[in-house]
Amino acid sequence: MINTKLFDLAKEVAQQAYAPYSHFRVGAALITDTGNIYQGCNVENASYGLSICAERNAIFNMVANGDRIITEIAIYVDSDKIFPPCGACRQVLAEFGEDIIIYYGNDHQITETTMKEILPHTFRLK
Repeated sequence: MINTKLFDLAKEVAQQAYAPYSHFRVGAALITDTGNIYQGCNVENASYGLSICAERNAIFNMVANGDRIITEIAIYVDSDKIFPPCGACRQVLAEFGEDIIIYYGNDHQITETTMKEILPHTFRLK
């Protein structure tokens, strides 16, 4: 069952996105094993490699506040299309939980999946 509260928080923070190049406002909200919620939005840069996705922004916010295990994440994009997390975000997400439930979508459609489904062969050093 989709965590609509989390998805609404992702939609809310998407309005803060800085997306002058792609024009895709993306928001992410995640909840940790301690029950804390963290949000992030995409922040683009003219040098695209310096941009940050909403998912990683939320994760880095989580880490900066001392949490380490994600149980669920919701990703909203202000678009008619829906996009799952990019490869970089999938890898970063996997670092903080193998059983993360992921919701991604827009105002018309939300997809629910898991970390294991979207990144079955996670790169690990340990």
